[in-house]
Amino acid sequence: MANLGDKEYFKGIGEIKFEGKDSDNPLAFKYYNPEQVVAGKTMREHFKFSIAYWHTFCGQGGDPFGPGTQNFEWDKASDPIQAAKDKADAAFEFISKMGFDYFCFHDYDLIQEASTFAESEKRLATITDYIKEKKAASGVKLLWGTANCFSNPRYMNGAATNPDFNVLSRAGGQVKLALDATMALDGENYVFWGGREGYMSLLNTDMGRELDHMGQFLTMARDYARAQGFKGNFFIEPKPMEPMKHQYDFDSATAIGFLKEYGLEKDFKINIEVNHATLAQHTFQHEIATAAKAGMLGSLDANRGDYQNGWDTDQFPNNIQETTEAMLVFLKAGGLQGGGVNFDAKIRRNSTDMEDVFLAHIGGADTFARALLTADKIITSSAYDDLRTKRYSSFDAGKGKDFEAGKLSLEDLYKVAQENGELELKSGKQELFENIINQYI
Repeated sequence: MANLGDKEYFKGIGEIKFEGKDSDNPLAFKYYNPEQVVAGKTMREHFKFSIAYWHTFCGQGGDPFGPGTQNFEWDKASDPIQAAKDKADAAFEFISKMGFDYFCFHDYDLIQEASTFAESEKRLATITDYIKEKKAASGVKLLWGTANCFSNPRYMNGAATNPDFNVLSRAGGQVKLALDATMALDGENYVFWGGREGYMSLLNTDMGRELDHMGQFLTMARDYARAQGFKGNFFIEPKPMEPMKHQYDFDSATAIGFLKEYGLEKDFKINIEVNHATLAQHTFQHEIATAAKAGMLGSLDANRGDYQNGWDTDQFPNNIQETTEAMLVFLKAGGLQGGGVNFDAKIRRNSTDMEDVFLAHIGGADTFARALLTADKIITSSAYDDLRTKRYSSFDAGKGKDFEAGKLSLEDLYKVAQENGELELKSGKQELFENIINQYI
């Protein structure tokens, strides 16, 4: 297994392989078989599974009530350059052992931000060159990059929407460097998550001006990257709130409307996160359907929230019912446009063994794979598709077909209503649909 570093960080764990659902080996896939063809594509092609650099290699288990519990070997070097190289060695060892093809990063996941902008630029260039070598040696690819324009105190009032032009400019400089790193690493996409693009109070906020600034900022970023030859997609990742009271990319529908208002819809698509969907009082499948309807189903961040907690817990996906319903929408939409399934999830604070990181990702991949297999069986072997089609059969001929074709006026609908008189109720058969899901799971 290719590894530029001499040290093995995940000792005693070899390559994770598919062994099937009857296997008792916890360090093996039970459902995720990368080369198995489902609905015309291999699982590898459907999912393009990606490791989130920030949670998997940077998150140490800290919370508001205590420091981290995970003491990573790659965090021990005092020199930030060496620490970043050690982290990269560990990251590419882990990704290669998992058998996944991709990773994702924020700029300052890769290396610690320096005390000056100029020094940060040098550090980012140094680690980008090192990761180029790691990619070449391992074959691992970059699904997307992004900039962390939300953690540093300078962004407490936002980045692209900050009321101070100098802060907005600093964010622009940071995004340029993150785009440069993404392009240097042959990243297939670039993501914008507006973590603090919103407001804490409308009393001190000019929302219209801030939205215009964000539209202009994204336009400038797009134009810069395209001028450098970047051919990939740009993604918006919606989230309704947290850390801000209200964030401008509230959900998929809001983000799509924003992109269309500012003429960005041809270059941008939506990166949907499960936990963000539920925070917006939606389901994962609702957000997929919304993005797919607009032709903007770009990428997915796979995780889940805790049903008893109203915040972003970023747990690994394990709800087969929820994920199966999402995969039904996923398959009917024809899959993702450019992106993949990124495990934006973290092990729990009391999970402190190195193998726990493997177990979490294995479980997440198996959940998606099992859901995909189940959804495909439902579509191809059950009455599910026919039942849905029949619900709309009145639009497939006659006046209903004319309505969809735009051939009727409101007066025409009035005449149809007069002719029909009172109507019989038609059941939506929701319980039958639910039973079909349960039957095939």
